Amino acid sequence: MLARLPAAVVRAVLVVMLIVMPFAILPNSGTDNTQIIVLVAIFGALFTIVEYSSSSPSLVEFRDAPPFNRVRFSALFATVFSLAMIFKGVDSPTAVTAYFQNSGSVIGETIDFPYSPVRLMVIMMPDGTSPMVIEHLRNAAGLSYLISVFSVIWFVVLLRLYRWPRRTGAFNVWINLPTFDPTAGGDVVKRLQRDGRVNIILGFLLPFLVPAVVKLVAALGTPINLDNPQTLIWTVSAWAFLPASILMRGVALSRVAQMIEVQRKKAYDRTGPGHNTNY
Repeated sequence: MLARLPAAVVRAVLVVMLIVMPFAILPNSGTDNTQIIVLVAIFGALFTIVEYSSSSPSLVEFRDAPPFNRVRFSALFATVFSLAMIFKGVDSPTAVTAYFQNSGSVIGETIDFPYSPVRLMVIMMPDGTSPMVIEHLRNAAGLSYLISVFSVIWFVVLLRLYRWPRRTGAFNVWINLPTFDPTAGGDVVKRLQRDGRVNIILGFLLPFLVPAVVKLVAALGTPINLDNPQTLIWTVSAWAFLPASILMRGVALSRVAQMIEVQRKKAYDRTGPGHNTNY
């Protein structure tokens, strides 16, 4: 545990930076939500330290199989930082904020075509929403969605380059998949392949389904309000990050299933056809 503690503390610091980033970057953030932000930051830091300093698994998947969690965290960090810089430029414009605003505007307008995820995010807003809020939403959604797509592509590239998940040694299924029970019944490879396909399909569809669900909820009398920049930042970041994270998980599970299947074939070749290899 002591050997893992320094790395766990570094991860906890990064988590705290992520949580407080919009509050720290945006001017005139106010103090109404300060206590909530501090409380969430403390909880996130404690959870990270406990999870990564322990030798036994808890909830975080692929804890000892980098770069899965590193890519996901980097994508979320880049998304939140980019959106915070866009909204910082509204009240305190600089050359850096202008770069993020221009990038978001170009990307948002490019991706905003019929039936695209960005278009669905725009039309989910209720009638009478300020045009400025619509423009900010379009720019934020376009930039965050592009970051999520690049993160998935980058993760797939790393899988090929480093032959993940066995880059540094044996892959421990119990530690890296703590929520997966290999004794629950059925063939492990088939279950992993099925879960991988479900996650890939769900990750692809979520950017389209979430705006439709929000629009349906708004029609029932609970419209969404994104006038607050911090609310918009976290809403759009979650909308872009969660599908990308689920999609990456599906790819990772498929790779683990492939790895187990290859090991089975090697064991079968060593023992010969007369041995039972159904395990």
